[in-house]
Amino acid sequence: MDISLHATLVLVLCGCLQGAWGQAKITVSNGGKWGTWGPEQSCPKGSFADGFAIKVQTPQLTGDDTALNGIRLSCSDGTTIQSNVGPWGHWSQMKKCPPGKRLTQFRLRVEKCQGLKDDTAANNIKFYCTDGTELQGAGRCWGTWGPQSLSCGQNGICSMASREEAPQEKGDNTALNDVYFKCCSETPTFQSTQGTTPSSTTTAPQLQ
Repeated sequence: MDISLHATLVLVLCGCLQGAWGQAKITVSNGGKWGTWGPEQSCPKGSFADGFAIKVQTPQLTGDDTALNGIRLSCSDGTTIQSNVGPWGHWSQMKKCPPGKRLTQFRLRVEKCQGLKDDTAANNIKFYCTDGTELQGAGRCWGTWGPQSLSCGQNGICSMASREEAPQEKGDNTALNDVYFKCCSETPTFQSTQGTTPSSTTTAPQLQ
């Protein structure tokens, strides 16, 4: 192969990888379609998301199920953030990454449109920590798990926003439908409340 052509192909490939790894926003493709996006919420500067809790409605049997109603992130400085939250259900206990690790990737469990039957949209969420630890929420079992999002790498997650359907009165309520997260712009150095100082080494996010 011509050397100049080889060099061009390498540059193009590097550019594509940088575009994929360098994105600040991580999403999934299977989110629900109803509702509106709420404002972004971010951990305080210098901190990162190291755990989560979810608000879930218990099965209503013959009533209207909404399943997942909200997601709350714990930040390493001891604060919490959340975006839109539906009115149904109760908050679970906070699940956290190992000391000094941070949330970096996620998946959503979503039920597809049920037509004339009861829709629930998003039912559960699963996060992955920077050391590979998997944290699954105590959501409902309806629907299927979608693909993993891209990873924020060692930088971790710092911001979030969710898509929530407002109460429909006598209509079919679905509550939380979709969510996205944004990566920290640089590796945070805030002292974790779990007693371990995170590593300051930055590595490129890994494609799954």
